[in-house]
Amino acid sequence: MLKRLQDVRKSLPPCTPPFWAATGHLQTILGHLIPSPKLKGSGEEFRIPLNKDSEILHTTYFKGKKPVVVYLFHGLGGSAEATYMQRTALVAQDLGYHVFISNHRGCGAGMGLATEPYHSGRSDDLSRVIEFGRNKFPEFKHAAVGFSLSANALLLLVSKFKGEVLPDLAIAVNGPIHLDKASLKLCQGLNRIYDQRFLRDLRKYLKVNNPEKLLSAPKIKDLREFDEIFTAPLGGFESRAAYYQICSAKQYLHRIEVPTVLMTAKDDPFVGYEDYENAKLSASTVLHIEDHGGHMGYLTRKGLRAERWLDKALRSYLEVLEEQKKE
Repeated sequence: MLKRLQDVRKSLPPCTPPFWAATGHLQTILGHLIPSPKLKGSGEEFRIPLNKDSEILHTTYFKGKKPVVVYLFHGLGGSAEATYMQRTALVAQDLGYHVFISNHRGCGAGMGLATEPYHSGRSDDLSRVIEFGRNKFPEFKHAAVGFSLSANALLLLVSKFKGEVLPDLAIAVNGPIHLDKASLKLCQGLNRIYDQRFLRDLRKYLKVNNPEKLLSAPKIKDLREFDEIFTAPLGGFESRAAYYQICSAKQYLHRIEVPTVLMTAKDDPFVGYEDYENAKLSASTVLHIEDHGGHMGYLTRKGLRAERWLDKALRSYLEVLEEQKKE
């Protein structure tokens, strides 16, 4: 499988941005704002218990025809309804694959269900969802796609940081594998736009899931303060620094044995591609760094318009699993 993933990496055309989305910020913002299709139908909903009875992940399952299962995990402040989640689910559906599209603890349709928050180190939560799917389809091939925060968590999982049930293929998109650096970048210049967006979403999260914590908190100015006051203590860490240090995937990537694609862009506003280039990678990984794409934007030129480069790239990588079953 690794050889085929490497072949896909070499064969994919680059993400060539249109003139009106030539910078990382424009890629990130317009990639989010431009309308994109959504899943049709409601799917089958599951509440997956975690390590305590009251901690639950909300997952929706969409049936496919082929013996391949794809798990999708969203980024910070997102949910299963995020545009990139919906588009990737449609890609998997079009391939004929089964799809599990998950909300992290307390997110989306899972609002109010969990007693502890999600964060970049919840690789065991991802493992629990994959375990659920493997029990349902033990003979199938299983692939997981993690975006942003979940990309870091997925890399922690396949690095055997925490969680025992792994996918057969992992694809990590724009993962902040050095959490402290990423959070510092969010405090600088135009990146404050994203920082405040994340902070707004996280305050909404607390309002539903931990309202007493929100009411008793001082005014928080940025994500770093949020992680110090809420994420770290609620997640069981001594401090923000401890959380960032322990849960940054960069230090564990050499331990990966599952075929894994690490994808990011040089112009991502707050995820430094240099961390990928100077990380010690295992032989089971395929490093895919695009010159352009921003943070999960990846708008590529098509005449004067644009199309979704990321959707086609993910399709090409996911197709490898179907080929694998024939070997």
